[in-house]
Amino acid sequence: MLRALLIPGFLFILTACGKTEADVSIAQVTINAIVPANTGTVYVTGDNEQFGPWNADGLAMTGAGSERSAQITLQPTEELLYKFTLGEWSREAVDENLFPYQNFALVAEDGMSVTHDIAGFKPPREALLDDWKGSGVLGTLVHETDVPSEFLELDRNMTIWLPPGYEDPQHADKRYPVIYMTDGENLFDPRMANTGVDWGVDEAMMAGVQAGAFEPAIIVSTWSTAQRFEDYSPWHNGMNYARFVTEELKPRIDQTYRTLTDRENTYAMGSSMGGLLAMYMVTQHADTFSACGCVSTHVPLSDQMIAMFTGGDASAADPTPYITKDINEGRFVPAPDVRYFFDYGTEGLDAMYGPVHAELQAHFTALNRQDGEDFLIRLYPGADHNETSWRARVGDQLLWLLAGQAPDED
Repeated sequence: MLRALLIPGFLFILTACGKTEADVSIAQVTINAIVPANTGTVYVTGDNEQFGPWNADGLAMTGAGSERSAQITLQPTEELLYKFTLGEWSREAVDENLFPYQNFALVAEDGMSVTHDIAGFKPPREALLDDWKGSGVLGTLVHETDVPSEFLELDRNMTIWLPPGYEDPQHADKRYPVIYMTDGENLFDPRMANTGVDWGVDEAMMAGVQAGAFEPAIIVSTWSTAQRFEDYSPWHNGMNYARFVTEELKPRIDQTYRTLTDRENTYAMGSSMGGLLAMYMVTQHADTFSACGCVSTHVPLSDQMIAMFTGGDASAADPTPYITKDINEGRFVPAPDVRYFFDYGTEGLDAMYGPVHAELQAHFTALNRQDGEDFLIRLYPGADHNETSWRARVGDQLLWLLAGQAPDED
């Protein structure tokens, strides 16, 4: 999730230890942080197993006041990427403009001590919700918190984006298509986004509108929770999440906002696990949705992959992707009047997505679905599994959903 490299305010202080290179089998490294006065417990986290990896509360730093420190043990010359938080990713370290620092980095040497000046930490999300205009968004953001559901265990936050002009009295009769999206915390406000980069959906939407490619749509986005995996997985709790959207959320949105309520103007979209959910919702609820945008969809998901990430016995788990099983056993039959757009890159997690997308391509073709009309599978060379890459191509997905057009290939 945290990939880019940046070393702001990085000071190396190397301490002589009286050891020869041959004597050093481990490297003791001290990480120091200068933080604002009255800051609570500060944590350092990173891509090393000592931190989870990337657990927001990876290692509590010692010290008080403005000076904090943490000692870690690494292998000599081992590279470490790391960040600072107040124990949650929603409270990670930020610069003077409230934007999260990109990853700090070091190459371990025994006795190394590094110091960072930290301007502050993300304010509580409640403060950012009140200051939605500070996000620089085009249009209007309506935030709702702790939205309950009969079908889901956890309440969740929600963000609704209304296009510029929605509240103009001269357009009081205008109605809009609706795109239902996941991971709403990452779509509009870089101050809130997990990686400090938002999708820029509002900017991509208005760029398409200004180019005359399509009319604007309302975006209804639900935030992820601690049960993101279960809720977004079609093979776990995805059916209940779909019921939450179709039976609870959509009726309320249609009653509250000026929406075009028919299926031809209702779409689903998400990334990674959210892409799987979008695929599932349009397949199982084709009476509600007419198209989906599935971005960097995590199609290799399998029993073995889950075991690998949860500490189970991966060697005894089935490596066959769930979607492959569904194709082979006749459970995944794309609705004939639904349009599917899958995309993926070549870097990070996306680098493993090619083979299963090839299976999807063959499956759609075998069902006589038309490439470029009923479905589209697009590879973006050099793209990674992150918000920066998704931001760069979200306009292609909007073109597919709202105009029914395949984007031009570069």
